[in-house]
Amino acid sequence: MKTDGILNQVPTIGRALVRQTARDAVADKLTTLIAMGMLRPGDELPSERELAHVLNVSRETVRGAIQNLAAKGFVEVSQGSRSRVADVDLSHLPVTIAAPSAIDRYDLEAVHGARMLVELDVVRQAVARIGEDTIAKLETLLEAQQAAGSDTMRFLICDREFHLEIYRAAGNPLLIDFVIDLYGYLMDQRRQAMARSGATADSYADHVEIVEALKRRDEVAVVEAFRRHLTRIYETTQDAAARRPAFLREKA
Repeated sequence: MKTDGILNQVPTIGRALVRQTARDAVADKLTTLIAMGMLRPGDELPSERELAHVLNVSRETVRGAIQNLAAKGFVEVSQGSRSRVADVDLSHLPVTIAAPSAIDRYDLEAVHGARMLVELDVVRQAVARIGEDTIAKLETLLEAQQAAGSDTMRFLICDREFHLEIYRAAGNPLLIDFVIDLYGYLMDQRRQAMARSGATADSYADHVEIVEALKRRDEVAVVEAFRRHLTRIYETTQDAAARRPAFLREKA
């Protein structure tokens, strides 16, 4: 049985996490993924086993969380098939400090500049504080990313958990919330970028390099690996945004 260690690690959605059950915490986690556009209407949720593995909780906890979301109309549960995200727009919900729609008002250059400034400092702080338990979680998430292969949505769920584990190791909750908001920028374009051939493999290779440097507690190597990773994210997101039809770019 896995430890429901997610309980104290979920970004709040408009309320504190005090006395929240593990099931409710996972429901909030999935709601966040819908709010930020990582999970979109019609998407099939990963299996209970996959979600339990990635979120480090039991399958029973995941099952209860999905039932919770179904009762709210956020997901649709059908007998004999996987649950799907319902036709619902949650982009108005704050993920940490701001709603995704608020972050998406900024241009790519501004957000990339902020990530390079703030996120690299958060990662630098994490190197000295990261524990063996977090390293073990990162290695488990690498396994899950490898298993996800080219499945963009499943890979991105693992990707977000991977980044969050590192951010949280820094220990500054305000900076962590800010960086998490920046991570969710233009998620629709991120999904497009990650859907291109070889994108998940490239990101996985970046993550392996980051974990190896973290295991050595090599601050310079970790920061440089993250810098290359953020540059890759910037360039691929820029390319995905440029490929969008003109009327969608104007609407954005």
